[in-house]
Amino acid sequence: MRINFSYILLVFFGLLLLTETSCRKEMILNKGGELRFSTDTLTFDTVFTAQGSFTTSFKIYNPQSQRVKVSKVRLANGASSFFTLNVDGFKGREVSDIEIAPNDSIFVFATVNIDPTNENNPFVVEDKVVATLNGNDYELPLIAYGQNAYYISEPDGDSILQTQSWLTDKPYIVIGVAQVAKGHTLTIPAGCRIYMHANAMLAVSGTLKVNGTKSDSVIFQGDRLDRAYFGYEGYPGEWGGIYFLPGSQGNVMDWAILRNCGNGIATGLPAAIYAASGDSGAAEVTLKHIIVENSIGYGLLFFTANVRAENCLVHTTGAQALAIFQGGRYNFVNCDFINYGTNKVSHIENPTVAVLNYLKVGENSFVVGDLDSANFINCVIWGSLENELVLDKLDAAQYKATFDHCIIRKNNEKDPIPNYVTLVSTTTNNDPLFKDYTKWDYRPAQGSPLIDQGKTIINAGNDLDDKPWAIPFDIGCYQY
Repeated sequence: MRINFSYILLVFFGLLLLTETSCRKEMILNKGGELRFSTDTLTFDTVFTAQGSFTTSFKIYNPQSQRVKVSKVRLANGASSFFTLNVDGFKGREVSDIEIAPNDSIFVFATVNIDPTNENNPFVVEDKVVATLNGNDYELPLIAYGQNAYYISEPDGDSILQTQSWLTDKPYIVIGVAQVAKGHTLTIPAGCRIYMHANAMLAVSGTLKVNGTKSDSVIFQGDRLDRAYFGYEGYPGEWGGIYFLPGSQGNVMDWAILRNCGNGIATGLPAAIYAASGDSGAAEVTLKHIIVENSIGYGLLFFTANVRAENCLVHTTGAQALAIFQGGRYNFVNCDFINYGTNKVSHIENPTVAVLNYLKVGENSFVVGDLDSANFINCVIWGSLENELVLDKLDAAQYKATFDHCIIRKNNEKDPIPNYVTLVSTTTNNDPLFKDYTKWDYRPAQGSPLIDQGKTIINAGNDLDDKPWAIPFDIGCYQY
């Protein structure tokens, strides 16, 4: 019997190759490597209307040519999380030692359990899935709605708002950028509750009407109701601001409060209220009985805009409470612009108000615009700095500014008010004697030089305490 050694050798090497291949498949990458997720953020975009749960899924990818062992897939908030996981068939808030084949993936199912009527829940519930590979963590944000509310949110871009009036039966939560479309009007009535998620902003290309009252002011604020997260205090920069874009017309905000805002992350222009001009014209805005407080950036920031403000208070801002660049048209009547600084908002460099007919855009480069008018009547410009008002112009553009019956903190010996600015019955460095500026109470105390020293204004309406103005008028937004 003849033995076919060629066949035996072929079988032997085949078995050896199969064994080596099998061994290579069993090898686990134990150093470095990476994990990838099938999405950047897992959003539970169902608005809950009854107690229950909602489940959605994603994949964890192993892009390596070797098997990997994921030491942990867990929820960052652990046992306190609103979410639970099912990782490749294993349930829990933390699952260990999950293997993924080379160039393969596993499914992860995430479930959120929420009682949307529980007012102790945050409006937006957030957590992170953390997957650990060889000591490195890979994170996937989870976002769901925690209370029954109207959510203004588009996961893939801006929320575009057409003509509508918001309701008062449930609060509104704005996530991301909500933009009022050109030619459309958003009306916000008294009693409407508005909560802005981190970095959220309202951009107005059309028209915004805010119709609050003293007893039912419309409040724009951050959506973190669990104040323990912020040490039971308001933090500047919790959200963005309200931006009136070029060409926006007929905007009126009455009896509204904007607090803890101004981060400007979405725009690079940190402000509570912003208005500008462009190819489609100047934004046109009327502000009445508005309070802006605790902005990490500017309070009011305007570029060649058309703005009228009456009985407004802007205070405690990281940059100017009011900044005007590149000119425009402005009327401020019985308004207070005040900055003292806090342990969260620095006030050591930026004066409270700046009025310029230019914007510096480079070392020796400026954009100029006509300041057709900047009229300040019965206004207070005050703070903790020696000079709280900056006035400057370039001769390439017009500059017309008037301060009529105002009180301003300014060292006229070191930095006098320019002679191209008109002053009428206006004093500097005459302490307004607020009741208690440390508690943000800027009403005039007894003996204040604000009392009875204002200019009489026809059809002035009511002050910021909703008291009818009486003759003789006071300076500032509050009547003594």
